[in-house]
Amino acid sequence: MTKKFLVLHGPNLNLLGTREPGIYGCQTLSDINSSLGDLSTELGCELSFFQSNSEGELIDSIQSAVGECHGILLNPAAYTHTSIAIRDALSAVGLPCVEVHLSNIHSRETFRHTSIIAPVAVGQICGFGCDSYLLGLRALFNYVKKI
Repeated sequence: MTKKFLVLHGPNLNLLGTREPGIYGCQTLSDINSSLGDLSTELGCELSFFQSNSEGELIDSIQSAVGECHGILLNPAAYTHTSIAIRDALSAVGLPCVEVHLSNIHSRETFRHTSIIAPVAVGQICGFGCDSYLLGLRALFNYVKKI
């Protein structure tokens, strides 16, 4: 059976490519999704993509993944540090989740050091730019293969 994963991008990630390129790089969200698509072909898995600036829409997407996906690759962006609701949705659905970030959240402002999401994720990858997503997908794929 082909594994299927939901790739969720949180707020302001639709601005990648122009938003603070010194922190987030010059690649667009479309570039990241394309690279993930290439890797999914290599791995033999399927991806669905969703980006929203709305916490509720991200939660709806997480809940909709039940029965459809084997795991979630999530960049919660600023919701990393604030959204108990997203954390609760991830806990409720019980799907393996890998949290990813383009920048190293632990080397940035103090308020970014704590992830509310990390305790309910199987792992966190940050600081490798767009490669964080690719490393995250590979890790999630390998994790799901073992369970």
